[in-house]
Amino acid sequence: VCMKLNIHLYQLVSYIALSMLFVINVKAAPTAEEMWQTIQEQQKVIEQLQQKLGETAEEVEATVEAIESGVGGASWADKTQIGGYGELHYNKKEAGNDEIDFHRFVLYFGHDFSDTIHFFSELELEHALSDSNQGEVELEQAWIEIDLSENHRFRAGLDLLPIGLVNVTHEPNTFYGVERNEVEKRIIPSTWWEAGFGMNGEMAPGVNYDFVLHSGMQTTTNIRSGRQKVAEANADHPAGTARLRYTGVPGLELSGSLHYQSDIEGGLGVGANEAVLTTAHVDYKHSSGLGIRALYAGWKMDRDLGTDGKSTDGWYIEPAYRFKAGNGEMGVFARYEDMDRTAGTARLEEERWVAGVNYWPHPQVAFKLDFQTIEDADANTSTNTLALGIGYQF
Repeated sequence: VCMKLNIHLYQLVSYIALSMLFVINVKAAPTAEEMWQTIQEQQKVIEQLQQKLGETAEEVEATVEAIESGVGGASWADKTQIGGYGELHYNKKEAGNDEIDFHRFVLYFGHDFSDTIHFFSELELEHALSDSNQGEVELEQAWIEIDLSENHRFRAGLDLLPIGLVNVTHEPNTFYGVERNEVEKRIIPSTWWEAGFGMNGEMAPGVNYDFVLHSGMQTTTNIRSGRQKVAEANADHPAGTARLRYTGVPGLELSGSLHYQSDIEGGLGVGANEAVLTTAHVDYKHSSGLGIRALYAGWKMDRDLGTDGKSTDGWYIEPAYRFKAGNGEMGVFARYEDMDRTAGTARLEEERWVAGVNYWPHPQVAFKLDFQTIEDADANTSTNTLALGIGYQF
């Protein structure tokens, strides 16, 4: 393209030079009529060259646009997103050794193939390293989403199940407390992802839905250990999840979900052990800074698991107040958690009291401190833990 542009410029200069020589070498002085004719001929040549130069400029612009829309151009970069989060925890325990742990380091990668086809992924390193003794490298999300219309989408791949509060939104700057609440770790085994496909969208203003058919669990002991994490997972016993969510009032989220396992034991038991998990939650943040979270989750199964029994449920309530503090914001909170499980004829109960403070020097950076008391009603024991944490998201 540049060579063609140079050729046209050379032609223009050549024509002008030849015209000048023509005028200089004329033996007799030209008449006014002859000079006017010469000027008109030169003007036609100049107009022709200007037209060719314009066409060349258009070719250059089209070439640039083609390059930018290719794999290595600026347009590709504009359609690709990178983000992540991480959190460092320090726990001073009443019993046992104190512990410091870079609990999670996560990177997000997303890409828009077009205006209607999108990709998102999440890669996580737990506990700062991964070897045979501790730590894990996990692919928690890798899905393709296609916009079917303005309000409805199809999604397929590896995805977080739409259950509870923390399982979907678990970046450390978005919740109170150094550690995630225990109800959403043991009863809803956050973070919980499966492979599958489904639909999500908006049924009416503020009313959203999710429906997913996906891979199932495999455990004979407890719920959390049943996550197969889509690593050469047994796919003989599928599962499904449905959720409704209302966000029609500013600051308010109301949600309920229903989850079904065709065999939570994944073929390890004698016959299928069907299981159903139901959840409901409210999350409200008022413009004054006052807020409250509350959640219930409960499992019902055909027969006992080894430690979590035939039924296990739990709930928590968490009031909080967030306010301006210096150049950032501070929030104080308290949380009460109650978990019960039935194993055989025994009903086992555990209670947790947590209180603490979060400080956000920036909305995406949080410093945390909390104090926790765990009361095991059956063992008649009580333990305390002081925790400090740092979390970020970008």
